[in-house]
Amino acid sequence: MKPLMKTTIKGTLWVLAALAAIACALVLRLIYVGQPEAASSLQFRGFVLLPKGASLTVLDYLTVSERRLFVTDESTGSVYKIDLHDEALSQDSDISVFPSEPATHGVALDPTKQVAFVTRSEVNAVDVFDPATMKPLARIPVAEDPDAVFFDSLHHLVYVANGDAHLATLIDPDTRAVVATIPLGGKPEFSAVDSHTGLRYQNLRDLNAVAALDLATRSVVDRWHLAGCIEPSGMAVDEVARRLFIGCSRSATLVVFDLDAHVVTAMIPVGGGPDSVAFDPSLHRIYTAGKAGVLTVIQQRSPDIYSILDSIELHYGAHTLVVDPLTSNVYVGYASLLVRSRVAVFAPRPANKPSASGPAARRLMATQVDYMNQD
Repeated sequence: MKPLMKTTIKGTLWVLAALAAIACALVLRLIYVGQPEAASSLQFRGFVLLPKGASLTVLDYLTVSERRLFVTDESTGSVYKIDLHDEALSQDSDISVFPSEPATHGVALDPTKQVAFVTRSEVNAVDVFDPATMKPLARIPVAEDPDAVFFDSLHHLVYVANGDAHLATLIDPDTRAVVATIPLGGKPEFSAVDSHTGLRYQNLRDLNAVAALDLATRSVVDRWHLAGCIEPSGMAVDEVARRLFIGCSRSATLVVFDLDAHVVTAMIPVGGGPDSVAFDPSLHRIYTAGKAGVLTVIQQRSPDIYSILDSIELHYGAHTLVVDPLTSNVYVGYASLLVRSRVAVFAPRPANKPSASGPAARRLMATQVDYMNQD
């Protein structure tokens, strides 16, 4: 055999071996579920185990409404409802299921009618269901790739972000029919409403931009580039300080966007692939979680000054979270392989409490930095 051929074969085998090692490491990271490391800002209270689903389970959206946590299982299409308790962890008896075909994504609730809406991207539909009984009520066809969904109480509409279709669908929750669509000019991700102006702010992932929508006129009012943000994903709003918090998936940052000046005023580094963002107005904390499985806890010192409290290693693929506004508890959904999927439950530690021991606390002491306005 010629030396060149031997070298080529040897190099190919080394590459295959490296790829196999990486694949094994990823599999092990998904199978093994350990406890999160200790943190100064949050106390881990335990896991809520979900019913056994697919071999590989990806949880997509978490939504809290009136002491109920709704969790969507993108892999099986199921929607789980977990009855929440102030102290004790939820058990199997607290969980009920609305099963259907995949892939399921966002859940929105109309509290006036006690009905819920869930998006299903593989059938391009929004299912209406009864959150009390978890039984289906209707199916509404929508545009391609429905993902995030919201009940907009200001306009009494259900708002659906259709990713591949690059538009928003508006549904009348009473007639359960599509009443309008709004072309967005880009791929929508998460959105949030500004109750002061009535405008809905929509992330456009492929344009690295955020758009303002007027649902009353069914139109895009304006669009702004997000400096330093690549692939905006999750979003939360601070209506008092008038700031949007936007997770940027590819740049692993959280940007702060001024709703009045329409500019980015701060940038904070967070865990890799941030997908979900939540804001707790009572504690002035922002939480992000991403595909790297890192929960970042950020303290708001002022509208444009922030500090990282913790960067907590969780579990690979733990990318979705929500904050309970009544208790300030944080819930994080875990991806899983061959084991039951689960939701991690965290309770906030009191402010100014001495830091916990462990890697997260040591990183906090070494890296406590305020992130000021960006020029």
